Amino acid sequence: MREADRTTRQRLADALRAEPATPSELAAQFDLTPNAVLGHVEHISRSLDRSDERFLVAPPTCRDCGFDDFDDLLNLPSRCPGCKSEAVTEPTFTIE
Repeated sequence: MREADRTTRQRLADALRAEPATPSELAAQFDLTPNAVLGHVEHISRSLDRSDERFLVAPPTCRDCGFDDFDDLLNLPSRCPGCKSEAVTEPTFTIE
């Protein structure tokens, strides 16, 4: 199948099979917004539930206090609920 014939979700899934990436990295690579990437990634994760592949998420982490117990891993937190710092990394996604 030609690259032009593949859907955005198929191309995102292929990129995540190749290497881990954050929403911002995927957004830049595929000319999307990070929030659009999160919507696609959520759908990809649900569709992989029916296959032998696993969708893995490295959670966001606060650079100041180390907090990493965020409720929603498919989200871009604006600040840490522990120390209220805005120095929070993005989640990193991969498919194995």
